[in-house]
Amino acid sequence: MVSLNLPQINYNIRKNKGKVEIFDIIRKKFIVLTPEEWVRQHMVHFLITERSYPKGLMRVESGLNYHQKQKRSDVLIYNRQGNPHLIVECKTFRQPLRQAAMNQAAVYNKTLGARYLVITNGLQHFCAEVQGESVVQLNDIPYFGRDEEDNGVQLED
Repeated sequence: MVSLNLPQINYNIRKNKGKVEIFDIIRKKFIVLTPEEWVRQHMVHFLITERSYPKGLMRVESGLNYHQKQKRSDVLIYNRQGNPHLIVECKTFRQPLRQAAMNQAAVYNKTLGARYLVITNGLQHFCAEVQGESVVQLNDIPYFGRDEEDNGVQLED
């Protein structure tokens, strides 16, 4: 697979019935290794190792209903109170990021109500914070526990 604009990860790959699979540390099983899954696994590892998001608060490809249609968010992270905190929409590294990807995350967020939205193709990453009816682009993906919603303390950078 291609090298991404994310830190390298330790991964477990195997071949099963002619298909290459990667072990997902959240779902605790092997998943067919597609270009999008490669990005998703790198982002999950990045969020855990570089941004301190607890594995126990992550869901990968979790289902949700929107206008009576079944949808799936790529990565959903809850805060310590059990409320949706951050949604990540992953695209293949072959696909340039477009507004449609952020719109997709925003649509999921109408049901979930997360504070942060992230879109990535593994090469580019965009993060936004939902502030009421507004969405404000951020310069970086926030660390877990850096805001009062997570730990009751506002930390200064």
